[in-house]
Amino acid sequence: MSSPRSNISYTVPGMSIEDSMKIISLLQMRLHALNDLHLTLKHIHWNVVGPHFIAVHEMLDPQVEQVRSMTDDLAERISTLGGEPSGTPGALVDARTWSDYSIRRADAIEHLGALDLVYTSVIMDHREAMQATETSDPVTQDMLIDQLRGLELFQWFVRAHLESKSGTLSTRGATTESGAAAQAADQARSLPSRLQ
Repeated sequence: MSSPRSNISYTVPGMSIEDSMKIISLLQMRLHALNDLHLTLKHIHWNVVGPHFIAVHEMLDPQVEQVRSMTDDLAERISTLGGEPSGTPGALVDARTWSDYSIRRADAIEHLGALDLVYTSVIMDHREAMQATETSDPVTQDMLIDQLRGLELFQWFVRAHLESKSGTLSTRGATTESGAAAQAADQARSLPSRLQ
């Protein structure tokens, strides 16, 4: 995990340097996660194929743009707290605790199955950061809450493609991107036979 500079000389009024450094560290990891997410979304946008190509291709670009905007908000908050945001690819790769997105060219439903797991991980970590800032920095918490609203909405868009009419997700129980992709594809293949 990347750590903030230990020599920040100022922060926002009413906050200790120590609290600011903790929040900067949390926000830096959220910045890495969202930089990774917007690149992953663009990767899927370029590599999605199949009968639902255009729907998924066009659904992802607004998500990319909003996630990029979220990264800007995170970086600016880090700077406001006296920190130095790091947005280089090398820093992201060095600091991340997750693996690179594993699905390459694939059917839309496979990418959406894998993307559901990506969103779950990002949202869970964002929620932890939101809870960690509740007392020490409600301004940062408010920003994270607003970002969660968008991230959760995007995951709902993805899950709408993966949900059966009974409300069951095809990715339920999957623990890997490839497993989620395979489960989503299996459910999609079985739909026509169930309708006949």
